[in-house]
Amino acid sequence: MTAIATLGSHCSLQVLKGAKDEGLKTILVCEKKREKLYQRFPFIDELIIVESFKEILDQKCQSILEENESVLIPHGTLIAQMSSEEIESIKTPMFGNKWILRWESDREMKEKLMREANLPVPKPVTNPKDIDKLVIVKRQGAAGGKGYFMAANEEDYNAKRNQLISEGVLSKDETLYIQEYAAGVLAYLQFFYSPLKEELEFFGVDQRHESDIEGLGRIPAAQQLKSTKVPSFNVIGNSPLVLRESLLDEVYTMGENFVEAAKRVVKPGMNGPFCIEGVYDDNAKFTSFEFSARIVAGSNIYMDGSPYYSLLFNETMSMGKRIAREIKTATETSQLDKITT
Repeated sequence: MTAIATLGSHCSLQVLKGAKDEGLKTILVCEKKREKLYQRFPFIDELIIVESFKEILDQKCQSILEENESVLIPHGTLIAQMSSEEIESIKTPMFGNKWILRWESDREMKEKLMREANLPVPKPVTNPKDIDKLVIVKRQGAAGGKGYFMAANEEDYNAKRNQLISEGVLSKDETLYIQEYAAGVLAYLQFFYSPLKEELEFFGVDQRHESDIEGLGRIPAAQQLKSTKVPSFNVIGNSPLVLRESLLDEVYTMGENFVEAAKRVVKPGMNGPFCIEGVYDDNAKFTSFEFSARIVAGSNIYMDGSPYYSLLFNETMSMGKRIAREIKTATETSQLDKITT
């Protein structure tokens, strides 16, 4: 029987609980420093203890996963801690499309795929000299918002970049991505595409809580002006959001467009969970500034199922359980190659 494996971070508890609910064996690649935490949860069958997550590339770790006929579930920690080349070299079958993770990690490739999907994206700024309105400056890959900053002009950009370098948050040779800042209500749209059913499912919406940009809102303006600290967008947690029903048709259209674009651009396409991330403005117009081509941590708020999944399933269905259900179905019908890479 197929086992479900993942790295001990991000959304591993949800993933493995969902796998256990589906009757599958669960394996956690766990850093030694977090062993005590994960030993608390009885639905984790086996811990592979490592000093660093990069040990998943070692033959010893790969052999254990292979013996258990494991399917590896990728999430943000995998992308944050490994290069695209390292991820693509993992021999354990990976749920979804491991090749699309390269497109998520590279800002220019990410923008190209979003444009291919006709998603409304903020204008990129290729040179700091061209900053003439408020922009947000981002790092490559899945950094969880740490090191992101806003800038109003070139001088502001250079001052904040240099300060973050001096604080050790950024490195001198780091390539940063600049795009116009899109203001509005944050909405992170979570989807699941099943290649077995050739069907798109809308899972739910979350908002991210970022420190210390959110904390600034509780500080009087006079004190804010005296501060020299560059605010961070480090994601601390997530909360649920339910959209106006009139917006759902466009939500499904964006999801379907993204799936179709991924099929054209990076085969076998966008299989499994993904997220289109953006804001709604005062006219309820959506602008998308990111996508995540795998399960997002915001799905952790729906471990007992989301409002939208209660419309599709007459049972409790987390994203972790939905992934496990897809793997279980594919295994039973000899279609595992259709949902893994």
